[in-house]
Amino acid sequence: MKLSAIHLLTILLTAFSLPILAQSSKLTEGFKRADSNGDGKLSADEVNQFEQLKTKLQGADKDGDGVITFDEFRAHLLAGARPPSTPSSPATKLVAGEQTRTIAVGDLQRRYRVHVPEKYDAAKPTPVVIVFHGGGGNPESMVRLSGMNAKSDEAGFIVVYPYGTGKLEDYLLTFNGGGCCGYAMQNKIDDVGFTRALLDDLAKVANVDTNRVFATGLSNGGIMSHYVASELSDRIAAIAPVGGPLMMDAPNAKRPVPVMHFHGTGDEFAPFKGGFGKGTASGKGVTDFKSVEHTIQSWVKANGCKPEPEVVALPDKADDGMKCTRKTWSGGKDGSEVVLIEIENGGHTWPGNEPTVAMLGRATKDISANDLMWEFFQKHPKAAATAP
Repeated sequence: MKLSAIHLLTILLTAFSLPILAQSSKLTEGFKRADSNGDGKLSADEVNQFEQLKTKLQGADKDGDGVITFDEFRAHLLAGARPPSTPSSPATKLVAGEQTRTIAVGDLQRRYRVHVPEKYDAAKPTPVVIVFHGGGGNPESMVRLSGMNAKSDEAGFIVVYPYGTGKLEDYLLTFNGGGCCGYAMQNKIDDVGFTRALLDDLAKVANVDTNRVFATGLSNGGIMSHYVASELSDRIAAIAPVGGPLMMDAPNAKRPVPVMHFHGTGDEFAPFKGGFGKGTASGKGVTDFKSVEHTIQSWVKANGCKPEPEVVALPDKADDGMKCTRKTWSGGKDGSEVVLIEIENGGHTWPGNEPTVAMLGRATKDISANDLMWEFFQKHPKAAATAP
């Protein structure tokens, strides 16, 4: 059956804001469907079957050999979807709504997106939740995936979505979380320094409660949450990563940092027990992930929590084949604790929200990650530094 131009473009253009593995899969699917003779190249006749695709691929044949390879196809479509760059941001006080700010970090211009809730009162110190996107994503995809703006509006905190870095300005972005991932790690991008600079900049334009700055994120974003808790414990009060383990041998936090970690036992991309997991059709996953056990026990030791957890089965509200268990290691220094929300059969997804793409697995509706982590954050403002 001949593929319509509208169907093909839907496959391609919805790929740009997906996580990196899903994005690559979608673009590969679109290319293969257009490549009617299966030779791995798009001829002029194959491209001309689709008037809209013909327009989109003008100039894609970079080497002028008369055909378009997959690399040319992918790079051209992604570059063409890139929005304009944001100029450096003046220190103008924030008001309710959306804004993207640009700051200098070393030789790089870095950006972050801010959502300020309607109930924001500039006269009152306001909590901040930093939400790091996954590998290959961007803030726009994370807004949709997490649903955190709605929680921000309900609870009254400011939510911040940092941009990672990559070969493209706005797509296929990653963070350097100490042991993962991609472009950011390979190029030794200082994402800890970026986070510190981001918080400095935000404090110039908003009334930030510096004792209530929290971090979360999915996958590479979860890894980055663990990393900033380790390296910026003077700024980060508590964290709640989702589907992204601690990718260090042990955290370096100078003060105990409360941790709530969400992870599905059916996560095929960042496996619960660690390892490479599922990758694209051409090979294994992006890295050798550390396990959830390593992640939890590292923080239990660092925070001085009790060695045995309290285990509570959470209500099984949805008929979705998943059950959630809360394991709490309490009694840590300065009232800290480590909590694991274990989702039986859960995928590489955000609990409580529909996955942005089916290949990432299932998301439970028994719990809301946003509700649970906000309750946790409210319980754990930054405590005074432990005396030496």
